[in-house]
Amino acid sequence: MTARLQDKVCLITGAGSGIGEASALLFAREGARVAVVDIDHAAALRTVERIHADGGEADARRVDVSDPADTETCARWVVERFGRVDVLFNNAGISGVGDVFETDPDLFDRVMAVNVRGVYLMTRAVAGRMIEGGGGSIINMSSCIAQMGLARRVSYSASKGAVLSMTKSMQVDLAPHGIRVNALMPGTIFTPFVEKYLMSSYPDREQGLAAIRARQLGGELGRPEDVAQAALYLASDESRFMMAAGFIIDGGVTGGR
Repeated sequence: MTARLQDKVCLITGAGSGIGEASALLFAREGARVAVVDIDHAAALRTVERIHADGGEADARRVDVSDPADTETCARWVVERFGRVDVLFNNAGISGVGDVFETDPDLFDRVMAVNVRGVYLMTRAVAGRMIEGGGGSIINMSSCIAQMGLARRVSYSASKGAVLSMTKSMQVDLAPHGIRVNALMPGTIFTPFVEKYLMSSYPDREQGLAAIRARQLGGELGRPEDVAQAALYLASDESRFMMAAGFIIDGGVTGGR
C-alpha cells in the first residue's frame, strides 16, 4: 500500500512540540520529507531525531514566522534542501490570556504578529515556490474559538478568527494555481501550549483541567495525534476537493452549544 504522502515535501511550522511535532512524525511515517521549523531550534532538532530514528527523512531550521526575512530565507532553504515544497502547514502559534481590560496592547500585538502575520508571511514566502512546482496544499491553524465565545481570550480569538477569514481569501486567490487552502479548527488539545495556559489561567491545575473537560461532550481533551490525523488528510491528495474549509476537531464543543 502506497504511503499517503509518498515523496511529498512538507514544511511544518511550530513542529518542535505538540500538534506540530505529532504531525511531523505522522507525515514522515506516511512517506513525506519534512522540513521541521520552530523558533526553538533545539526542539525542532529533537523532532528531527525522532523522525530519523523511525526511518524517515527530515531537517530542522530555526524560524521566527513573524519576521519577513526569516520566512523568505526558510522558503528558499526548503527548496534548496528538498527540491520543492508540496505542503505548508502553518501551525506555529502562541496563546493570549485576558479579557479586553486585562490584555495590554503589547500582548495583543504579539499574538496577532505570530498567529496572523506569521501565517501571512509564511504563505507569502512559500506560495510562489509552490506554484512553480505545480500546486500543493496549505493548512492554516485556526481554532474552534473562531466560531464561539470563550472568556478571557480576546487576543487569541481575534487571531484565530482572522486566520479562518484569511484562509478563505487565500483560497480564492490561489485556486487558479492549483493550491488548496484549508484551516484546522481544533478544540482544547492537551499539549505544552495548553499546559502553559492552565498554569497562567487557574490557581489550581486540576481545577482548570476539570473546567476544560466540562466543555467537552465526551468529557476528555483531545490529543495532538487527533489533529495530526486531520492535517494528514488535508495534506494528502485524498482531500483534493476540499477548499476554503474550516475542519473542526473539537470533541463536540461547538456542536454541543
